Amino acid sequence: MNPDITSANLAATRRWWWLFAIAAASFLPALGFYYVGEEAIFPKSALEMWWHGEPIRRLLFGVDLQHNPLFTWLIIPLSALLGWEWMLVVTRGITIAATVLSGLVVAGLAQVLYANRAFSAAAAVIYLTLLDLFLYRGWLAYVDPLFGLLVFASIAALWIACERRSTPWLCVAVLALTGAFLAKALTAYAFYGGAAIVLLLRGHWRFLLGPASWVLHMAALAFPLLWFKFVMASSGQGTRMFSEIVAKLMPQSFADYALKLVAYPMEALLCVAPAGVIALWLLLRRRVDAGGDRHLITAVLILLAGFLPYWLAPQSHVRYLVPLYPLAGLVIARLLWLAGEGALASTRKWLIGLIVVKLAVVLVAFPIYQQRYRGANYAEAAQAIIARTAGQPLYTLNVSASGLSVTAYIDVARLPLQPLSFPPVEWRDGFVLAYDPDEKIGPVAEQYRLGGNTLYLLCRGSACTAQPAAVQPTAGLRK
Repeated sequence: MNPDITSANLAATRRWWWLFAIAAASFLPALGFYYVGEEAIFPKSALEMWWHGEPIRRLLFGVDLQHNPLFTWLIIPLSALLGWEWMLVVTRGITIAATVLSGLVVAGLAQVLYANRAFSAAAAVIYLTLLDLFLYRGWLAYVDPLFGLLVFASIAALWIACERRSTPWLCVAVLALTGAFLAKALTAYAFYGGAAIVLLLRGHWRFLLGPASWVLHMAALAFPLLWFKFVMASSGQGTRMFSEIVAKLMPQSFADYALKLVAYPMEALLCVAPAGVIALWLLLRRRVDAGGDRHLITAVLILLAGFLPYWLAPQSHVRYLVPLYPLAGLVIARLLWLAGEGALASTRKWLIGLIVVKLAVVLVAFPIYQQRYRGANYAEAAQAIIARTAGQPLYTLNVSASGLSVTAYIDVARLPLQPLSFPPVEWRDGFVLAYDPDEKIGPVAEQYRLGGNTLYLLCRGSACTAQPAAVQPTAGLRK
């Protein structure tokens, strides 16, 4: 009998998929949160592109960010359809969908490699509950989960293409790789290139050096050059992207670099807890025999090929590892699977406990924090600023996290007026949002306490003597 369809395997498969569904559902309360950190960058940028009719260049405060637009391309039609007051919900929804879809890609790759439904489901759950992803990065309205989905999809499709000698799967890999570049950065090619080199050295050289592979990969490499040359010809985006990569290779000091070499893998291990810590513990205690698992060895090598550059680079952040999280989930799941049912059962209990803790946080603790300290006051400040500045020009110089959040609420509430931008070189009358009081700009008209920060509203000219309007509830200030 096929071990994949035994009653025990089917029962285990159902248990793991139920756990996956619950873990995925635990992201949904985040849709109702106020802005967190610099989340306003992408929804506000999408709104500005829509308002100005700009299809390609990502704008923020009227300035070209020189960043790729795929994420905003997804935000714009959905927000325009539902209403721009929903733009944060839309952006977070895309992020959560990318996170959950990555789990399904993990399961799909695991099924192709190991043909075991229970293991495939377990791998998906372990990926989705990696600590950094599950509690934080998997729902924040940043591009990282979408970038991670597309990078991992390209690697998974490349791996499947090599296993099956399939040109169609190779086409999928190249398309996903191109999408990853359009979502964020050139580093997509570094992740993919590392995986391709590993697969080449692991015996797939005939396929990867075949004519179809050469044609498709040359087209993939040509795309960024064509993008910079013809689509973004006048923006200097290619130079900016390259300079950004080079800057991360410059150490600030030897001491900082030495500390980073020690701290970075420890921080990365914390990000993949609790399952990753359990797997490492079992591995160190020699409870795992992985010597004959060729797919596991390949996955570990691809993971190392992606991890080492960020570990060894003098300047990097663990969030850059998000594209490796799905592969880390697959490796961790395989180690636990090889350790036996006892290890899997213990891990499952830890994951259930983590889900319970997360639900308590997202349903109770974090909403209270946002109401009492930082979050709701962004919308309230936006409402007060709209009333105080009614009928006067309003600009901003404050691009801090709190400043971005407040301006995003103002932009939506003031539609169809133009979204806030930086002030022109010469302006005589109006208001500007600033980090600090600055008499060169104008006197302080109002100030707003936002958690640990203060947002200053400065005035100039006739705006300083204008009578403030009564504060009224303002439409459009949706979470």
